[in-house]
Amino acid sequence: MATPPYSLPPDDTQRQQLHDEVHARPPATLQLPALVTFVAVLNAGVSRAQEGAHLRQLPGQADLLPESLEGNFLRIRPPGYTVKWERHTEFTRYSIVQPLSSSDSVRDPAGVTATIAVPPDWLRGIPGATVAAVQLAMVHGDLDHKHASLELAQSWLGGNEVVACELGLGYSAAYTEFKIGDDGFERVLVIAPIATSQARAGRISQRILELETYRLMALRGLPVAKALTPELAAAESLLADITARLELKTASDQELLDQLVALAARVERHIAEHSYRFSATQAYYALVVQRIADLREKVIPGVQTMGEFMQRRLSPAMATVAATSQRMSSLSERVSRTSALLRTRVDIATEMQNQQLLEKLTRGQELQLRLQSTVEGLSIAAISYYVVSLWHYAIKALIAAGLPLNLEISVGLSVPLTLWGVWHITRSVHATLKGK
Repeated sequence: MATPPYSLPPDDTQRQQLHDEVHARPPATLQLPALVTFVAVLNAGVSRAQEGAHLRQLPGQADLLPESLEGNFLRIRPPGYTVKWERHTEFTRYSIVQPLSSSDSVRDPAGVTATIAVPPDWLRGIPGATVAAVQLAMVHGDLDHKHASLELAQSWLGGNEVVACELGLGYSAAYTEFKIGDDGFERVLVIAPIATSQARAGRISQRILELETYRLMALRGLPVAKALTPELAAAESLLADITARLELKTASDQELLDQLVALAARVERHIAEHSYRFSATQAYYALVVQRIADLREKVIPGVQTMGEFMQRRLSPAMATVAATSQRMSSLSERVSRTSALLRTRVDIATEMQNQQLLEKLTRGQELQLRLQSTVEGLSIAAISYYVVSLWHYAIKALIAAGLPLNLEISVGLSVPLTLWGVWHITRSVHATLKGK
């Protein structure tokens, strides 16, 4: 291999993985006539090791390596048929593709069911809970004889009302009844011209089977939405009651706050538990709409198409799920707004209380200053009294020593001088403390 003239920067760590994603599930090719037995199971709590152990029970697959299931797609070929394994986020799909021999007639539903290549015990032992099971028969036929084709489909489907359409603007036709039979399978019959390529037959089968799988997965949000309806109604009623009492001031702020916190916790719990299911429902529904568009249906006179059947039955359910999801989000926002109003009222009340407390503190400080001034005045008088007493003893000592002093006059003259001195010293101490 020649060395390329240019070299690229180092690959991003996910470049190869992202590039190969479009090849992760290669389309199947079908040689008609063929029977596809399709089972989709929920894989919550089911490991790849369990699914690998079950696949190894098929003939000739005992040496299937665990590494083979590290991806999300595997096609194995036991003698006479093909088994395709696909693991998705919430479900795993098993497709068993086998040829229809001349002895397998779509006119005999029991006969076709009996021709499933894998043993019934293997189907029953698939790990997981069944969410979709479809038997899709694809045969050659002449689409120009629509009445004969419709009779053939009704015969295989048990004579029930048929939902049908031409696919690819008339290149083939699909017939089904969207009902689960006694054996647990839905049935679909596809009639295609002899010139239909194996790749096209594979694409048709894949789109029809994916359409039914995604339809059922999308509908998993409907029971959740119905169960939440009374819960949301009760929460909305409680919120209205709290808001009314908040407006009329008929309850304490603490009581309203406790009820709002409990209501907010309940709503957020519902959002945490069910938001994924509602988001997944919308995603699956978008895939259903896309697969219907990919079928490019053409109306067969007198028969309802698959797209019309889906939209008439599925659209109201999806609208219910979307409305419930929106209702839940709106309720959360309204609880937040009510909480904000209550917080505002509590903040205003707290500010008023703080203002009253500051006023009381201010009045207390004024009284303290007045008391302090009174105490200081008394202190000056008391200190001056003791100083004058000392002067009294000092002057008596001087008189005893022979100085010609009058005791009463000398003591009287010392009083104003002492008062002024004590007052001056006190002011000096105040000035020094203020300076610090």
